[in-house]
Amino acid sequence: METETNVKENDCRKVKMVHRDGSCGAVYGLGFIGACVYFIGNAATFGMGVLGFLKALVWPAFLVYAALKNLGL
Repeated sequence: METETNVKENDCRKVKMVHRDGSCGAVYGLGFIGACVYFIGNAATFGMGVLGFLKALVWPAFLVYAALKNLGL
């Protein structure tokens, strides 16, 4: 009986995994590639190209900032 009680207690402690689809990651990945092409394509020097790559990493922040600025918030 003790083993059955231990098994029941251990069943309650199991970690439940939640799986989500990767569509947001795909959208971010495509946006990252597009931002790299845009920012690096407009760079005149190597340093500006590196800065363009760093800007491409955080492109959603630029998008949200511009949207809120245009909405007047």
